[in-house]
Amino acid sequence: MSIVKRSFLEQSELLKKEELSCLELTQAYLSRIQEENPKIGAYLSVCAQRAQAQARALDALPREEKYTTPLWGIPFALKDNICTKDLPTTCGSKMLENFIAPYDATVTRRLYHAGGVLLGKTNMDEFGMGNTTELSAFCKTQNPIAPGYVPGGSSGGSAAAVASLQAPYALGSDTGGSVRHPAACCALVGLKPTYGRVSRYGLVAFASSLEQVGVLTRSVRENAAVFSVLSGQDARDATSRAFAPFEDTMCEGADIVGLRIALPIELLDDQIDSPVKKQVLLQAKAFEKLGATVEEVHLPDPTLCLAAYYVISCAEASSNLARFDGVRYGRRSARGADPKEIFSFSRGEGFGHEVKKRILFGTYVLSAGHRDDYYEKALMQKRRATKAVKELFERYDLILCPTAPTLPQKMGAFTDAPFYKGDLCTVFANLTGIPALTLPTGQSEQGLAVGVQLMASHGREDLLYRGAYALEQEGTYAKL
Repeated sequence: MSIVKRSFLEQSELLKKEELSCLELTQAYLSRIQEENPKIGAYLSVCAQRAQAQARALDALPREEKYTTPLWGIPFALKDNICTKDLPTTCGSKMLENFIAPYDATVTRRLYHAGGVLLGKTNMDEFGMGNTTELSAFCKTQNPIAPGYVPGGSSGGSAAAVASLQAPYALGSDTGGSVRHPAACCALVGLKPTYGRVSRYGLVAFASSLEQVGVLTRSVRENAAVFSVLSGQDARDATSRAFAPFEDTMCEGADIVGLRIALPIELLDDQIDSPVKKQVLLQAKAFEKLGATVEEVHLPDPTLCLAAYYVISCAEASSNLARFDGVRYGRRSARGADPKEIFSFSRGEGFGHEVKKRILFGTYVLSAGHRDDYYEKALMQKRRATKAVKELFERYDLILCPTAPTLPQKMGAFTDAPFYKGDLCTVFANLTGIPALTLPTGQSEQGLAVGVQLMASHGREDLLYRGAYALEQEGTYAKL
């Protein structure tokens, strides 16, 4: 079996036994990237020489300094909105096409300290605004398991890299489902942590109150291993919070007898494709077989939550992206006779259509004549959703629901309406700050992946992993 087909936990054991060197493993992935990336478009940049230098340095360490974590010696990929010192960080935008980050994000540093080797930066919808990875300024990414279909977004490059064995794991960012949606499209496990549990320092901001760095892997156990390294308070991030330490073994060895599972009926109506709905109900039966109880519940109107999400996220994008003005850093237009013209031309040339649209909408809802009608009402809906979720988790341990309302779509098939509808099932976790995880549970008749989503109360990633690991071990994977 090719080494890249093994789980990185198996690779870690081979490294410990010194049956495999870090350099050999890194070179195997670099060869895979050279072979597959031209067809798939998962990576925007590959740092081959740097990765090999990192691997050689790790191999040269004395044994007592090696194998300190399950990630030691394991290569990884990063979404291109996570800062990496002396390497490009483009956010999939012409605005930052030539930007070289002057520092590492906290998550980047934590992976380095855990013994990780960076392979490169992955493609994404521009500034994270999209769920198809067709809105990158540089290339479109194919779904590796369903060529001609989208890989989801906005972290579609990270998902495609893992699904095509071009990386054993990758990080993305999740503002409204941007880790979980591509994970579902590419048959992966994707985690959006509790807001504040993973540092956002060095993550280029889109909507600061909603986004978190997330993890994409091929299995639940691998996902937990990466999350255990990333989680922890960071003094550099004012939104970071202290939580009880997380051990990656928490997902194993504990049954789920007695767990109470909530099944929201609002996310099983006619808005949800039949194969997706069938998978959710199938996993509900699997939970009951394993000893959990499943009950139907009501959640706040998903359509209202989706509307509130877009108002809030666009308002914050309008503020966060104001820094790209053609003066301090980023693209600066050669046109313009005065600062006002330089500002206008730089932003006009640097931003794509979707980003411009969201900035304009965000500026509109924050304006003096419309703030109360839109932005304040969206914040009110966010508070209602947060209150509802707090009350729900007083009675239940987990929420089970779809990850996306539809199956993966063909490339080029999206219009605005279904494009925004794709976030229907995921934005609830971002609005309320709770953790959510998607795992692959089956495929449609056309071979398209279907994933289901679990949500838990703030700081209860341990319950997420327990539930997901139980379903994964049960093996209830169906073709519908």
